[in-house]
Amino acid sequence: MLEIFLKTLPFFLVIATGWIAGKTRFFPAVATAWLTKFVFYFALSAMLFRFAATLDVDRLFDLRFVLAYLTGSLALWALAFGVAKWRDLPLDQAAMEAHVAMTGNTGFLGVPMLVALLGPLAVGPVLMVLTIDMMVFSTLITLLITMARQGRVRLTTLWPLLRGIVANPMIVSMVAGLVWAKLHLPMPAALDEYLALLGASATPGALFAIGASLAERSAERLGPALWLSLAKLVLHPLAVAVAALMVFDVEPFAAGVMIAAASLPVAGNVYILSQHFGVAAHRVSAAILISTAASIATVPSVIHWITKG
Repeated sequence: MLEIFLKTLPFFLVIATGWIAGKTRFFPAVATAWLTKFVFYFALSAMLFRFAATLDVDRLFDLRFVLAYLTGSLALWALAFGVAKWRDLPLDQAAMEAHVAMTGNTGFLGVPMLVALLGPLAVGPVLMVLTIDMMVFSTLITLLITMARQGRVRLTTLWPLLRGIVANPMIVSMVAGLVWAKLHLPMPAALDEYLALLGASATPGALFAIGASLAERSAERLGPALWLSLAKLVLHPLAVAVAALMVFDVEPFAAGVMIAAASLPVAGNVYILSQHFGVAAHRVSAAILISTAASIATVPSVIHWITKG
């Protein structure tokens, strides 16, 4: 356990460094926004393309893997939604809390950290989790909130959603890399070194940006935020583990990566979504802050379990 904790500690120390820089205003909010944009559009995209371009596409898609992650995540989503409705929250707020409970920071934290800790074979499963989160659950939350406010879903609502998914640089870079791999195109040495150099900045840049963005968060609405953090850090990986190991019998290594990805703290982009819709922004902000702080203990515990179990 100590060995795993010490391996994950540097990642969280970079997050802490970003938080200190943001909290002291040495790194202002505008700088955080530009750093996030650099990581999102350039560094992380380069890393994802290079990873995807080396995959065996024919062996990447595993229906049992997809069904296991969907089943575990939907079970947790339904639980969080049910708890929210039990508290008499309206549909849009209940849907947002359910989204918070199962949407982890797979892009900015999961891709660099899990690949570094679990090895290059973790790339495929991590990308599958990231794709499902973006394609399925981001679509679900948008449709539910739209339905709650307009009473129905129109094609004019779906088009911006689909356009946003297609234009997402993480989706574009992953698809481009998979096409490259499927066509068995050779990777020129200069291009590989360029992608490796640019992609290498994704890990420290993303972690620093996470920390700096947390400096803007407040720990209001602690009761709901604590529940949502517990759901994300403990119940989500537990539900996914049951689905992967006991129901769908997913290959052990891929199942372990899936469980580790499910244990990640709440994604920062959920706050952007909550601001965009004007739904539970303070609650979401607090859940991101608390879950990220607590994950320094929970994530190493999960990784220790899947690697030593």
